[in-house]
Amino acid sequence: MRAGALLWHRARHDAPLARPLPPMTDADALLRTADRALGQGDLTGAIAAYRAALAAAPARADGWYNLGWALRADRQFEEALVAYDAALRHVIVRPEEVELNRAAILSEHLGRTDEAIAALDSALRRRPDFVEAWLGLANLREDHGAFDAARDAYRRVLAIAPGNGRAHARIAALDLATTGAGQIVDALKRALAAARQDADIAELLFALGAAQDAAGDYRDAFYAYEAANVIARRLGAPAYQRAAQEQLVNAQIAAFASPDITKVGETIAADSTRPSFICGMFRSGSTLAETLLGRHSRITSGGEREEIPAFAARIAGYPGSVPQLSPATLADYRRRYGQRLPAAGIVTDKRCDNIFHLGLVRRLFPAAPIIHTRRIALDNILSVYFLHFGEGVTYGNDLADVAHYYIQYRRMLAHWRLVMGEALIDLDYDQLVRAPHDTLMPALGAMGLDWEEQCLATDGSSGAVRTASNIQVRQPLHARSSGRWRHYAHALDGVRRLLRNAGFDAEADGV
Repeated sequence: MRAGALLWHRARHDAPLARPLPPMTDADALLRTADRALGQGDLTGAIAAYRAALAAAPARADGWYNLGWALRADRQFEEALVAYDAALRHVIVRPEEVELNRAAILSEHLGRTDEAIAALDSALRRRPDFVEAWLGLANLREDHGAFDAARDAYRRVLAIAPGNGRAHARIAALDLATTGAGQIVDALKRALAAARQDADIAELLFALGAAQDAAGDYRDAFYAYEAANVIARRLGAPAYQRAAQEQLVNAQIAAFASPDITKVGETIAADSTRPSFICGMFRSGSTLAETLLGRHSRITSGGEREEIPAFAARIAGYPGSVPQLSPATLADYRRRYGQRLPAAGIVTDKRCDNIFHLGLVRRLFPAAPIIHTRRIALDNILSVYFLHFGEGVTYGNDLADVAHYYIQYRRMLAHWRLVMGEALIDLDYDQLVRAPHDTLMPALGAMGLDWEEQCLATDGSSGAVRTASNIQVRQPLHARSSGRWRHYAHALDGVRRLLRNAGFDAEADGV
Protein backbone atom coordinates (compact mmCIF):
# COMPACT_ATOMS: atom_id res chain seq x y z
CA MET A 1 0.00 0.00 0.00
CA ARG A 2 1.26 3.47 -0.75
CA ALA A 3 0.29 7.07 -0.87
CA GLY A 4 -0.01 8.27 -4.42
CA ALA A 5 -2.39 5.58 -5.60
CA LEU A 6 -4.50 6.77 -8.49
CA LEU A 7 -6.88 9.49 -7.35
CA TRP A 8 -10.57 9.32 -8.07
CA HIS A 9 -13.36 11.85 -7.66
CA ARG A 10 -16.11 11.47 -5.13
CA ALA A 11 -19.75 11.18 -6.04
CA ARG A 12 -21.45 14.39 -7.01
CA HIS A 13 -25.03 15.19 -6.16
CA ASP A 14 -25.41 18.24 -8.33
CA ALA A 15 -27.47 18.13 -11.53
CA PRO A 16 -25.24 17.71 -14.59
CA LEU A 17 -26.67 20.68 -16.49
CA ALA A 18 -27.51 24.22 -15.35
CA ARG A 19 -31.17 24.69 -16.23
CA PRO A 20 -34.47 25.60 -14.51
CA LEU A 21 -35.66 22.74 -12.34
CA PRO A 22 -38.83 21.02 -13.58
CA PRO A 23 -41.38 19.65 -11.12
CA MET A 24 -39.85 16.85 -9.09
CA THR A 25 -40.50 13.39 -10.52
CA ASP A 26 -40.44 9.95 -8.88
CA ALA A 27 -36.92 9.57 -10.31
CA ASP A 28 -35.83 12.80 -8.61
CA ALA A 29 -37.19 11.56 -5.29
CA LEU A 30 -35.38 8.25 -5.70
CA LEU A 31 -32.13 10.04 -6.57
CA ARG A 32 -32.41 12.16 -3.45
CA THR A 33 -33.06 9.02 -1.40
CA ALA A 34 -29.99 7.44 -2.98
CA ASP A 35 -27.88 10.53 -2.27
CA ARG A 36 -28.91 10.45 1.39
CA ALA A 37 -28.14 6.76 1.68
CA LEU A 38 -24.74 7.28 0.07
CA GLY A 39 -23.96 10.16 2.39
CA GLN A 40 -24.81 7.90 5.35
CA GLY A 41 -22.57 5.10 4.10
CA ASP A 42 -25.48 2.80 3.20
CA LEU A 43 -24.05 1.47 -0.04
CA THR A 44 -26.65 -1.26 -0.50
CA GLY A 45 -29.53 1.17 -0.09
CA ALA A 46 -27.88 3.77 -2.31
CA ILE A 47 -27.21 1.30 -5.12
CA ALA A 48 -30.79 0.01 -5.04
CA ALA A 49 -32.23 3.54 -5.09
CA TYR A 50 -29.95 4.69 -7.93
CA ARG A 51 -30.92 1.65 -9.99
CA ALA A 52 -34.61 2.31 -9.40
CA ALA A 53 -34.24 5.97 -10.32
CA LEU A 54 -32.31 5.19 -13.48
CA ALA A 55 -34.86 2.60 -14.54
CA ALA A 56 -37.39 5.44 -14.52
CA ALA A 57 -35.04 8.11 -15.94
CA PRO A 58 -32.16 6.38 -17.76
CA ALA A 59 -30.78 9.63 -19.23
CA ARG A 60 -29.74 11.05 -15.82
CA ALA A 61 -25.99 11.19 -16.25
CA ASP A 62 -25.41 12.37 -12.67
CA GLY A 63 -27.32 9.34 -11.40
CA TRP A 64 -25.11 6.99 -13.42
CA TYR A 65 -22.01 8.75 -12.09
CA ASN A 66 -23.09 8.39 -8.47
CA LEU A 67 -24.13 4.79 -9.04
CA GLY A 68 -20.65 4.10 -10.40
CA TRP A 69 -19.10 5.71 -7.33
CA ALA A 70 -21.27 3.63 -4.97
CA LEU A 71 -20.55 0.41 -6.85
CA ARG A 72 -16.83 1.05 -6.75
CA ALA A 73 -17.01 1.72 -3.00
CA ASP A 74 -18.90 -1.58 -2.69
CA ARG A 75 -16.10 -3.30 -4.65
CA GLN A 76 -18.40 -4.14 -7.56
CA PHE A 77 -15.78 -3.00 -10.04
CA GLU A 78 -17.08 -4.31 -13.38
CA GLU A 79 -20.55 -2.99 -12.60
CA ALA A 80 -19.05 0.39 -11.68
CA LEU A 81 -17.37 0.58 -15.08
CA VAL A 82 -20.71 -0.08 -16.77
CA ALA A 83 -22.30 2.77 -14.79
CA TYR A 84 -19.48 5.19 -15.62
CA ASP A 85 -19.74 4.29 -19.30
CA ALA A 86 -23.45 5.13 -19.13
CA ALA A 87 -22.62 8.50 -17.56
CA LEU A 88 -20.34 9.24 -20.52
CA ARG A 89 -22.95 8.14 -23.05
CA HIS A 90 -25.45 10.51 -21.50
CA VAL A 91 -23.02 13.45 -21.83
CA ILE A 92 -22.19 14.18 -18.24
CA VAL A 93 -20.57 17.49 -17.38
CA ARG A 94 -16.86 17.10 -16.52
CA PRO A 95 -16.42 13.76 -18.29
CA GLU A 96 -12.72 13.83 -17.46
CA GLU A 97 -13.65 12.97 -13.87
CA VAL A 98 -15.47 9.87 -15.10
CA GLU A 99 -12.40 8.82 -17.05
CA LEU A 100 -10.23 9.32 -13.96
CA ASN A 101 -12.53 7.11 -11.91
CA ARG A 102 -12.53 4.48 -14.62
CA ALA A 103 -8.73 4.55 -14.67
CA ALA A 104 -8.59 4.09 -10.89
CA ILE A 105 -10.76 0.98 -11.08
CA LEU A 106 -8.95 -0.47 -14.09
CA SER A 107 -5.49 0.00 -12.60
CA GLU A 108 -5.94 -0.42 -8.86
CA HIS A 109 -8.50 -3.21 -8.82
CA LEU A 110 -8.60 -5.01 -12.16
CA GLY A 111 -4.97 -4.83 -13.27
CA ARG A 112 -5.91 -3.62 -16.76
CA THR A 113 -3.16 -1.06 -17.11
CA ASP A 114 -3.45 -0.41 -20.84
CA GLU A 115 -7.14 0.43 -20.50
CA ALA A 116 -6.37 2.65 -17.50
CA ILE A 117 -3.79 4.59 -19.51
CA ALA A 118 -6.28 4.94 -22.36
CA ALA A 119 -8.84 6.36 -19.92
CA LEU A 120 -6.31 8.87 -18.59
CA ASP A 121 -5.31 9.86 -22.11
CA SER A 122 -8.99 10.45 -22.87
CA ALA A 123 -9.31 12.60 -19.75
CA LEU A 124 -6.32 14.69 -20.81
CA ARG A 125 -7.64 15.15 -24.34
CA ARG A 126 -10.81 16.52 -22.79
CA ARG A 127 -8.89 18.69 -20.31
CA PRO A 128 -5.13 19.05 -20.86
CA ASP A 129 -4.60 20.84 -17.54
CA PHE A 130 -6.27 18.09 -15.43
CA VAL A 131 -3.65 17.66 -12.72
CA GLU A 132 -5.20 14.52 -11.20
CA ALA A 133 -5.01 12.73 -14.56
CA TRP A 134 -1.36 13.68 -15.04
CA LEU A 135 -0.63 12.40 -11.52
CA GLY A 136 -2.47 9.18 -12.31
CA LEU A 137 -0.50 8.71 -15.50
CA ALA A 138 2.75 9.38 -13.64
CA ASN A 139 1.80 6.85 -10.95
CA LEU A 140 1.14 4.15 -13.54
CA ARG A 141 4.41 4.84 -15.34
CA GLU A 142 6.23 4.66 -12.03
CA ASP A 143 4.47 1.42 -11.02
CA HIS A 144 5.74 -0.20 -14.21
CA GLY A 145 9.30 1.02 -13.84
CA ALA A 146 9.08 3.62 -16.63
CA PHE A 147 10.77 6.19 -14.43
CA ASP A 148 11.75 8.67 -17.15
CA ALA A 149 8.17 8.77 -18.44
CA ALA A 150 6.95 9.17 -14.85
CA ARG A 151 9.27 12.16 -14.33
CA ASP A 152 7.98 13.74 -17.52
CA ALA A 153 4.38 13.39 -16.33
CA TYR A 154 5.21 14.79 -12.88
CA ARG A 155 6.93 17.74 -14.59
CA ARG A 156 3.77 18.34 -16.59
CA VAL A 157 1.96 18.58 -13.25
CA LEU A 158 4.45 21.20 -12.03
CA ALA A 159 4.05 23.18 -15.25
CA ILE A 160 0.34 23.44 -14.42
CA ALA A 161 0.59 23.62 -10.61
CA PRO A 162 4.15 24.62 -9.57
CA GLY A 163 3.46 24.03 -5.89
CA ASN A 164 2.09 20.49 -6.20
CA GLY A 165 3.70 18.59 -3.34
CA ARG A 166 3.02 15.12 -4.73
CA ALA A 167 4.88 15.86 -7.96
CA HIS A 168 7.86 17.40 -6.17
CA ALA A 169 7.98 14.48 -3.72
CA ARG A 170 7.84 11.77 -6.37
CA ILE A 171 10.47 13.42 -8.56
CA ALA A 172 12.70 13.58 -5.48
CA ALA A 173 12.09 9.89 -4.74
CA LEU A 174 12.93 8.94 -8.33
CA ASP A 175 16.05 11.10 -8.31
CA LEU A 176 17.43 9.73 -5.03
CA ALA A 177 18.70 6.65 -6.86
CA THR A 178 20.87 8.71 -9.23
CA THR A 179 21.35 12.22 -7.81
CA GLY A 180 23.24 13.43 -4.77
CA ALA A 181 20.94 13.62 -1.76
CA GLY A 182 22.21 17.09 -0.89
CA GLN A 183 20.93 18.51 -4.18
CA ILE A 184 17.52 16.94 -3.58
CA VAL A 185 17.38 18.34 -0.03
CA ASP A 186 18.04 21.82 -1.39
CA ALA A 187 15.38 21.47 -4.08
CA LEU A 188 12.78 20.26 -1.58
CA LYS A 189 13.58 23.10 0.81
CA ARG A 190 13.00 25.59 -2.00
CA ALA A 191 9.68 23.96 -2.80
CA LEU A 192 8.71 24.02 0.89
CA ALA A 193 9.46 27.72 1.12
CA ALA A 194 6.92 28.34 -1.64
CA ALA A 195 4.27 25.82 -0.48
CA ARG A 196 1.01 27.17 0.93
CA GLN A 197 -1.33 24.19 1.24
CA ASP A 198 -1.04 21.72 4.13
CA ALA A 199 -1.38 18.72 1.82
CA ASP A 200 1.55 19.94 -0.29
CA ILE A 201 3.63 20.74 2.77
CA ALA A 202 3.06 17.26 4.20
CA GLU A 203 4.10 15.60 0.94
CA LEU A 204 7.24 17.75 0.77
CA LEU A 205 8.18 17.08 4.39
CA PHE A 206 7.91 13.31 3.95
CA ALA A 207 10.12 13.60 0.87
CA LEU A 208 12.56 15.87 2.70
CA GLY A 209 12.83 13.33 5.51
CA ALA A 210 13.71 10.61 3.01
CA ALA A 211 16.34 12.80 1.34
CA GLN A 212 17.90 13.82 4.65
CA ASP A 213 17.94 10.19 5.75
CA ALA A 214 19.79 9.30 2.54
CA ALA A 215 22.24 12.12 3.27
CA GLY A 216 22.86 10.84 6.80
CA ASP A 217 21.25 13.86 8.48
CA TYR A 218 19.18 11.71 10.80
CA ARG A 219 18.10 14.28 13.38
CA ASP A 220 16.87 16.67 10.71
CA ALA A 221 15.24 13.76 8.91
CA PHE A 222 13.26 12.81 12.01
CA TYR A 223 12.16 16.42 12.53
CA ALA A 224 10.89 16.49 8.94
CA TYR A 225 9.02 13.20 9.33
CA GLU A 226 7.57 14.29 12.66
CA ALA A 227 6.31 17.58 11.22
CA ALA A 228 4.89 15.75 8.20
CA ASN A 229 2.93 13.37 10.41
CA VAL A 230 1.60 16.21 12.56
CA ILE A 231 0.20 17.86 9.43
CA ALA A 232 -1.11 14.55 8.09
CA ARG A 233 -3.07 14.03 11.31
CA ARG A 234 -4.43 17.56 11.05
CA LEU A 235 -5.63 16.94 7.50
CA GLY A 236 -8.42 14.81 8.89
CA ALA A 237 -7.47 11.20 8.23
CA PRO A 238 -9.67 8.81 10.24
CA ALA A 239 -8.37 8.38 13.77
CA TYR A 240 -6.92 4.99 14.68
CA GLN A 241 -9.26 3.16 17.04
CA ARG A 242 -7.12 1.17 19.45
CA ALA A 243 -10.05 -0.52 21.19
CA ALA A 244 -11.52 -1.62 17.87
CA GLN A 245 -8.22 -3.20 16.80
CA GLU A 246 -7.98 -5.05 20.10
CA GLN A 247 -11.56 -6.27 19.70
CA LEU A 248 -10.82 -7.53 16.19
CA VAL A 249 -7.93 -9.62 17.49
CA ASN A 250 -10.00 -10.88 20.43
CA ALA A 251 -12.82 -11.91 18.08
CA GLN A 252 -10.45 -13.80 15.77
CA ILE A 253 -8.89 -15.65 18.69
CA ALA A 254 -12.32 -16.61 20.01
CA ALA A 255 -13.62 -17.71 16.59
CA PHE A 256 -10.59 -19.85 15.73
CA ALA A 257 -9.62 -21.28 19.10
CA SER A 258 -8.22 -24.66 18.07
CA PRO A 259 -6.21 -26.13 15.18
CA ASP A 260 -9.23 -27.98 13.79
CA ILE A 261 -11.25 -24.80 13.35
CA THR A 262 -8.91 -23.51 10.63
CA LYS A 263 -9.36 -26.60 8.47
CA VAL A 264 -12.07 -27.68 6.06
CA GLY A 265 -13.19 -31.27 5.91
CA GLU A 266 -14.53 -31.39 2.39
CA THR A 267 -12.40 -32.00 -0.67
CA ILE A 268 -11.99 -28.88 -2.80
CA ALA A 269 -12.05 -29.47 -6.53
CA ALA A 270 -8.82 -28.77 -8.38
CA ASP A 271 -8.76 -25.35 -9.97
CA SER A 272 -6.53 -23.68 -12.53
CA THR A 273 -5.70 -20.92 -10.03
CA ARG A 274 -3.85 -21.54 -6.77
CA PRO A 275 -3.49 -18.54 -4.45
CA SER A 276 -0.60 -18.07 -2.05
CA PHE A 277 -0.92 -15.44 0.65
CA ILE A 278 1.79 -13.03 1.82
CA CYS A 279 0.88 -11.10 4.95
CA GLY A 280 2.23 -9.41 8.05
CA MET A 281 2.92 -5.80 8.95
CA PHE A 282 3.01 -3.19 6.23
CA ARG A 283 6.64 -2.27 5.47
CA SER A 284 7.89 -5.70 6.60
CA GLY A 285 9.42 -6.69 3.26
CA SER A 286 6.28 -8.11 1.70
CA THR A 287 6.74 -6.26 -1.60
CA LEU A 288 10.33 -7.45 -1.93
CA ALA A 289 9.26 -11.01 -1.13
CA GLU A 290 6.44 -10.94 -3.68
CA THR A 291 8.68 -9.35 -6.31
CA LEU A 292 11.40 -11.99 -6.00
CA LEU A 293 8.88 -14.84 -5.91
CA GLY A 294 6.99 -13.29 -8.82
CA ARG A 295 10.05 -13.59 -11.05
CA HIS A 296 9.63 -17.36 -10.92
CA SER A 297 8.23 -18.70 -14.19
CA ARG A 298 5.26 -20.33 -12.46
CA ILE A 299 4.24 -17.51 -10.11
CA THR A 300 2.23 -14.39 -10.92
CA SER A 301 2.34 -11.43 -8.52
CA GLY A 302 -1.23 -10.54 -7.65
CA GLY A 303 -0.43 -7.50 -5.51
CA GLU A 304 -2.55 -6.12 -2.67
CA ARG A 305 -5.86 -7.78 -3.40
CA GLU A 306 -9.07 -6.65 -1.70
CA GLU A 307 -11.13 -9.83 -1.90
CA ILE A 308 -10.48 -11.28 1.57
CA PRO A 309 -11.23 -8.02 3.49
CA ALA A 310 -14.26 -7.52 1.21
CA PHE A 311 -15.58 -10.98 2.03
CA ALA A 312 -14.98 -10.36 5.74
CA ALA A 313 -17.00 -7.14 5.53
CA ARG A 314 -19.93 -8.98 3.90
CA ILE A 315 -20.16 -12.02 6.19
CA ALA A 316 -22.82 -11.48 8.84
CA GLY A 317 -21.49 -12.10 12.33
CA TYR A 318 -17.87 -12.13 11.17
CA PRO A 319 -15.60 -13.66 12.36
CA GLY A 320 -17.58 -15.82 14.77
CA SER A 321 -19.82 -17.12 11.99
CA VAL A 322 -16.99 -18.24 9.69
CA PRO A 323 -16.61 -21.77 11.13
CA GLN A 324 -20.30 -22.36 10.39
CA LEU A 325 -20.24 -21.23 6.75
CA SER A 326 -21.73 -23.91 4.52
CA PRO A 327 -19.69 -25.73 1.85
CA ALA A 328 -21.84 -24.04 -0.80
CA THR A 329 -21.11 -20.58 0.60
CA LEU A 330 -17.39 -21.30 0.81
CA ALA A 331 -17.41 -22.59 -2.76
CA ASP A 332 -19.15 -19.40 -3.92
CA TYR A 333 -16.54 -17.21 -2.23
CA ARG A 334 -13.74 -19.29 -3.76
CA ARG A 335 -15.32 -18.91 -7.19
CA ARG A 336 -15.65 -15.15 -6.79
CA TYR A 337 -12.08 -14.88 -5.55
CA GLY A 338 -10.76 -16.82 -8.54
CA GLN A 339 -12.73 -14.74 -11.03
CA ARG A 340 -10.75 -11.62 -10.10
CA LEU A 341 -7.25 -13.07 -10.15
CA PRO A 342 -4.98 -11.85 -12.96
CA ALA A 343 -3.85 -15.29 -14.22
CA ALA A 344 -4.06 -19.04 -13.85
CA GLY A 345 -1.42 -20.98 -11.97
CA ILE A 346 0.10 -19.77 -8.69
CA VAL A 347 -0.90 -16.19 -7.86
CA THR A 348 0.31 -14.32 -4.79
CA ASP A 349 -2.05 -12.16 -2.73
CA LYS A 350 0.08 -9.61 -0.88
CA ARG A 351 -2.60 -7.93 1.19
CA CYS A 352 -0.61 -7.45 4.41
CA ASP A 353 -3.55 -7.02 6.76
CA ASN A 354 -4.88 -10.44 5.77
CA ILE A 355 -2.88 -11.42 8.85
CA PHE A 356 -6.08 -10.49 10.71
CA HIS A 357 -8.22 -12.74 8.47
CA LEU A 358 -6.24 -15.96 8.25
CA GLY A 359 -9.05 -17.99 9.77
CA LEU A 360 -11.22 -17.09 6.79
CA VAL A 361 -8.30 -17.67 4.41
CA ARG A 362 -7.80 -21.20 5.79
CA ARG A 363 -11.49 -22.00 5.53
CA LEU A 364 -11.53 -20.93 1.90
CA PHE A 365 -8.12 -22.28 0.86
CA PRO A 366 -6.94 -24.90 3.38
CA ALA A 367 -3.93 -25.92 1.26
CA ALA A 368 -2.81 -22.41 0.25
CA PRO A 369 0.69 -21.45 1.44
CA ILE A 370 0.63 -18.59 3.92
CA ILE A 371 3.87 -16.62 4.01
CA HIS A 372 4.41 -14.28 6.92
CA THR A 373 6.95 -11.49 6.31
CA ARG A 374 8.70 -10.20 9.39
CA ARG A 375 11.25 -7.57 10.30
CA ILE A 376 13.01 -6.09 13.34
CA ALA A 377 10.27 -4.38 15.34
CA LEU A 378 11.79 -0.89 15.54
CA ASP A 379 12.78 -0.91 11.86
CA ASN A 380 9.25 -1.92 10.92
CA ILE A 381 7.57 0.69 13.10
CA LEU A 382 9.84 3.49 11.85
CA SER A 383 9.28 2.48 8.24
CA VAL A 384 5.52 2.82 8.71
CA TYR A 385 5.90 6.19 10.43
CA PHE A 386 8.20 7.48 7.68
CA LEU A 387 5.73 6.76 4.88
CA HIS A 388 2.83 8.95 3.82
CA PHE A 389 -0.04 6.46 3.56
CA GLY A 390 -2.85 9.00 3.42
CA GLU A 391 -6.15 7.56 4.64
CA GLY A 392 -5.20 3.97 3.85
CA VAL A 393 -3.43 3.36 7.17
CA THR A 394 -5.07 5.13 10.10
CA TYR A 395 -2.36 4.32 12.65
CA GLY A 396 0.64 5.51 10.61
CA ASN A 397 0.86 9.14 11.75
CA ASP A 398 1.60 8.53 15.43
CA LEU A 399 4.48 6.41 16.75
CA ALA A 400 2.47 5.23 19.75
CA ASP A 401 -0.37 4.18 17.44
CA VAL A 402 2.04 2.30 15.18
CA ALA A 403 3.47 0.54 18.23
CA HIS A 404 -0.03 -0.36 19.44
CA TYR A 405 -0.95 -1.78 16.04
CA TYR A 406 2.32 -3.72 15.98
CA ILE A 407 1.56 -5.24 19.39
CA GLN A 408 -1.92 -6.30 18.21
CA TYR A 409 -0.41 -7.81 15.07
CA ARG A 410 1.98 -9.79 17.26
CA ARG A 411 -0.92 -11.02 19.41
CA MET A 412 -2.65 -12.16 16.24
CA LEU A 413 0.49 -13.80 14.89
CA ALA A 414 1.07 -15.72 18.13
CA HIS A 415 -2.44 -17.15 17.92
CA TRP A 416 -2.12 -18.21 14.28
CA ARG A 417 1.17 -19.92 15.10
CA LEU A 418 -0.60 -21.81 17.87
CA VAL A 419 -3.43 -23.08 15.68
CA MET A 420 -1.64 -23.38 12.32
CA GLY A 421 1.83 -24.46 13.35
CA GLU A 422 4.18 -25.07 10.44
CA ALA A 423 1.51 -24.07 7.92
CA LEU A 424 2.58 -20.47 8.61
CA ILE A 425 5.88 -19.88 6.80
CA ASP A 426 8.13 -17.10 8.11
CA LEU A 427 10.12 -15.02 5.63
CA ASP A 428 12.52 -12.66 7.38
CA TYR A 429 13.38 -9.41 5.60
CA ASP A 430 16.81 -9.03 7.18
CA GLN A 431 17.76 -12.57 6.18
CA LEU A 432 16.23 -12.12 2.72
CA VAL A 433 18.50 -9.23 1.75
CA ARG A 434 21.59 -11.15 2.93
CA ALA A 435 20.79 -14.74 1.90
CA PRO A 436 17.92 -14.58 -0.59
CA HIS A 437 18.17 -18.15 -1.90
CA ASP A 438 18.01 -19.81 1.50
CA THR A 439 15.30 -17.43 2.71
CA LEU A 440 13.03 -17.89 -0.30
CA MET A 441 13.30 -21.67 -0.56
CA PRO A 442 10.80 -22.54 2.21
CA ALA A 443 8.16 -20.40 0.49
CA LEU A 444 8.91 -21.94 -2.91
CA GLY A 445 8.89 -25.39 -1.38
CA ALA A 446 5.44 -24.78 0.11
CA MET A 447 4.25 -23.92 -3.40
CA GLY A 448 5.79 -27.14 -4.75
CA LEU A 449 8.38 -25.27 -6.81
CA ASP A 450 12.11 -25.58 -7.37
CA TRP A 451 14.58 -22.72 -7.37
CA GLU A 452 15.03 -20.55 -10.45
CA GLU A 453 17.97 -18.17 -10.74
CA GLN A 454 15.78 -15.51 -12.33
CA CYS A 455 14.23 -14.92 -8.89
CA LEU A 456 17.37 -12.90 -8.18
CA ALA A 457 17.48 -11.06 -11.51
CA THR A 458 19.11 -7.63 -11.22
CA ASP A 459 17.88 -6.14 -14.50
CA GLY A 460 15.15 -4.19 -12.74
CA SER A 461 12.35 -6.15 -14.39
CA SER A 462 9.57 -6.74 -11.89
CA GLY A 463 6.34 -6.05 -13.72
CA ALA A 464 3.91 -3.70 -12.04
CA VAL A 465 4.68 -2.82 -8.41
CA ARG A 466 1.91 -0.76 -6.83
CA THR A 467 3.37 -0.11 -3.41
CA ALA A 468 5.70 2.41 -1.79
CA SER A 469 8.61 0.05 -2.51
CA ASN A 470 8.20 0.25 -6.28
CA ILE A 471 11.57 1.95 -6.75
CA GLN A 472 13.57 -0.04 -4.21
CA VAL A 473 12.55 -3.51 -5.44
CA ARG A 474 13.95 -2.73 -8.90
CA GLN A 475 17.41 -2.17 -7.43
CA PRO A 476 19.98 -4.81 -6.39
CA LEU A 477 19.40 -6.28 -2.94
CA HIS A 478 21.04 -4.39 -0.09
CA ALA A 479 20.98 -4.41 3.70
CA ARG A 480 21.05 -0.65 4.27
CA SER A 481 17.62 -0.68 5.91
CA SER A 482 18.49 -3.42 8.41
CA GLY A 483 19.10 -1.87 11.81
CA ARG A 484 18.06 1.54 10.51
CA TRP A 485 16.36 2.28 13.83
CA ARG A 486 19.75 2.89 15.45
CA HIS A 487 20.04 6.21 13.60
CA TYR A 488 16.83 7.30 15.34
CA ALA A 489 17.35 5.80 18.78
CA HIS A 490 17.15 9.30 20.29
CA ALA A 491 13.44 9.48 19.35
CA LEU A 492 12.35 5.94 20.17
CA ASP A 493 12.41 5.70 23.98
CA GLY A 494 8.61 5.74 24.21
CA VAL A 495 8.18 3.08 21.54
CA ARG A 496 10.84 0.85 23.08
CA ARG A 497 9.11 1.12 26.45
CA LEU A 498 5.74 0.13 24.95
CA LEU A 499 7.26 -2.89 23.23
CA ARG A 500 9.18 -3.99 26.30
CA ASN A 501 6.02 -3.75 28.39
CA ALA A 502 4.32 -6.02 25.85
CA GLY A 503 7.13 -8.56 26.19
CA PHE A 504 9.11 -7.88 23.01
CA ASP A 505 12.82 -7.30 22.49
CA ALA A 506 12.40 -3.96 20.73
CA GLU A 507 15.94 -3.86 19.38
CA ALA A 508 16.10 -7.31 17.82
CA ASP A 509 12.65 -8.85 17.82
CA GLY A 510 11.30 -9.52 14.38
CA VAL A 511 9.84 -12.95 15.04
